[in-house]
Amino acid sequence: MNVHNPFAETRFDVLIAGAGYVGMATAVSLATARPSLKIAVIDAAPAGMWERDTRASAIAAAACRMLDQLGCWDDMSPEAEAITEMIVTDSRASDPVRPVFLTFDGEVAPGEPFAYMVANSVLNGALRRRAGKLGIDIMEGIAVSGFETGPASIAVHLADGVTLDARLLVAADGVNSKLRAMAGIKTVDIDYGQSGIVCTVKHERPHHGRAEEHFLPAGPFAILPLTGNRSSIVWTERTADANRLVTGDELVFEVELEQRFGLKLGEISVEGKPRAWPLSLKLARAFVAPRLALVGDAAHGIHPIAGQGLNLGFKDAAALAETLVEADRLGQDIGALDVLQRYERWRRFDTVQMGVTTDVLNRMFSNDFGPLRALRDVGLGLVDRMPRLKEFFIRQASGLTGATPKLLQGEPI
Repeated sequence: MNVHNPFAETRFDVLIAGAGYVGMATAVSLATARPSLKIAVIDAAPAGMWERDTRASAIAAAACRMLDQLGCWDDMSPEAEAITEMIVTDSRASDPVRPVFLTFDGEVAPGEPFAYMVANSVLNGALRRRAGKLGIDIMEGIAVSGFETGPASIAVHLADGVTLDARLLVAADGVNSKLRAMAGIKTVDIDYGQSGIVCTVKHERPHHGRAEEHFLPAGPFAILPLTGNRSSIVWTERTADANRLVTGDELVFEVELEQRFGLKLGEISVEGKPRAWPLSLKLARAFVAPRLALVGDAAHGIHPIAGQGLNLGFKDAAALAETLVEADRLGQDIGALDVLQRYERWRRFDTVQMGVTTDVLNRMFSNDFGPLRALRDVGLGLVDRMPRLKEFFIRQASGLTGATPKLLQGEPI
């Protein structure tokens, strides 16, 4: 085997496994606040794979503040679409009329939308360009094959035979994290038997920044505004039905999509190939181990019903960076377990709470049980008549509640 190390060094302060938006946000947050730290990112995906990601994500107001503080938002904002309004309906796909039970205005403060929609490739590209300016090295197409923890460092073995040493290894390698498994960290798993169909739709008329969430018997159907006359679709179906739809006849898919989307925005057409992703609740029983910290989906995978997966990951990145930077300023070992447990205590409760919330919401709304439908519709209608409660929900969705890390408040670490 030819052993080649593309990095100039083999010793680092922090190695991050996973170059998705959470891994890159962690790297950029640390390097921005503490330039003296030597940071590198390793990613198992082939070079350029991130550019082919056709999905889009809802970036909450708090995450936008963080990206602005990190010097990324100006790079992204021309391709970000503000969510100016949100409506919620509860019906069957075949119902001729879908009454609106709940509406939200889209601002947490004057001129500040509670969320933006941004293509994943745009988000990742902005973070990567900022990482390049900060001198963060990225190695793509190489997986971590194992690691050995010592008293003062962790030896990280790569699939090509290279071994790198670090004070801390951060696992940002997704919901099926191999590093989490290597560390022996168990998870709580609930399989929903659902898959999320993701695609982009072009339409004739403008959406004016309105997002819609239709609760249908098989699961939520979300229409999220993108730049131009385009919308991102996150469509929950039973797994067998979802697989049949994305692998079957394109005309059948378009007919089913049109039945759910409607024609209020004129004729619609699908951009690219729809894909389906299995949905489950997966919570790590521990977020840290000696010289290892989990962030993003490696620590928690939740149902997309509340659109909070990415924003939980950004909270992880901001909280871990703040914990490590403060420890380093005090001369403490950033990979020591007692330091990492501060991060774990900070993030555990919020994550479990959001996991339970999305689990309850999914079970409550992904069914066609008549009495429950009537009860939840009454509940939605009551919330719609309570401005303060609606304001509370908007602030929750914006990520501006609870023990918020400094970066998510728009402040430097």
